[in-house]
Amino acid sequence: MTPSASPRARPSAALLALLVAAVLGLSGCGNSSSETATATSLKPAGMAAVAETSLPAEARDVIKRIEDGGAFQYRQDGVTFQNRERRLPAEPSGYYREYTVATPGAVDRGARRLILGKNGELYYTPDHYKSFLWVLRGGVT
Repeated sequence: MTPSASPRARPSAALLALLVAAVLGLSGCGNSSSETATATSLKPAGMAAVAETSLPAEARDVIKRIEDGGAFQYRQDGVTFQNRERRLPAEPSGYYREYTVATPGAVDRGARRLILGKNGELYYTPDHYKSFLWVLRGGVT
């Protein structure tokens, strides 16, 4: 029996190349960073989600500022969010940071906030911590 006729024949080089290309191609699918991939797996059960693209323009602006490590409008931006309401998953103190989302027409900071976890998870609250939405980064709901 020749080696190519053996039931345990080796795959051809072309087949191996195809498999390697497929695996490498799939590895780029989905989230752009392992941090975001981790964040996706941490979505709280039962929490409603919102696509980043569906957030108010002011919230998308704050997200861009966070990504750029940029200047923020309010001195409180970037401070520790204590999660006193316990509406987000329990984490050690300092895990969450909060950022103000400007509310057009408000005379103060308004009620809207973004909360960012250390693993990249992002939450939006339109009503000053009464409710939260899981933000799907770059995605649609």
